[in-house]
Amino acid sequence: MSTLRMTSDLRRQLILSAAKRCFARNGFAGTTTKSVAAAASISEGLLFKHFPSKAALYAEILAEECEADPDLVHLLGMEPSTGTLVELVRSMVRHFMEITDDLIGPIFTGSLDRAVAAGDASRIGGEPLNLFWFAHHTVLMVALARLPAVPCLSYGDTGGLERQLCEFILRGIGLNQTAIASHLDRELSATPAQSIAAESA
Repeated sequence: MSTLRMTSDLRRQLILSAAKRCFARNGFAGTTTKSVAAAASISEGLLFKHFPSKAALYAEILAEECEADPDLVHLLGMEPSTGTLVELVRSMVRHFMEITDDLIGPIFTGSLDRAVAAGDASRIGGEPLNLFWFAHHTVLMVALARLPAVPCLSYGDTGGLERQLCEFILRGIGLNQTAIASHLDRELSATPAQSIAAESA
């Protein structure tokens, strides 16, 4: 009985396919090389023969996805110039606006409507998507304030800042304190377990 040996290129593509599923399901931190190897039905050692680290595997996926985007390929092929700079910025803004309108907007407004219907939130303002932008800008401002190696403002521990920021945003978009405490405590209590899993990668 003869067995067919898989070519190196085919094995590499199967690993990438399995890794995409793992990263999509668990994120970068929640994915381990062991879980990718299991999803690809190979040993972790064989995975390392093709990719020296989880970061290298992720970088390869990002590179493939970028190559599949003709607009990005076009932008990367342009000569540096003022016109290129303007087109880069316009493309970036357009891309983010499309993601917000087409992908994030419906799930955000739908979830907010459900929270209001369940009595977990109050309707604030006339345009729900403005509340998404409120949340986005709040996070952005905190990120900007923390950009330097030594933050210009001291926020204390990161976990406390994360909780305060989440509470501020959730109150700002209309959620009541009971709903915030119930759901946020559940989300934040899941984080340490995910961190432990990520450290084992």
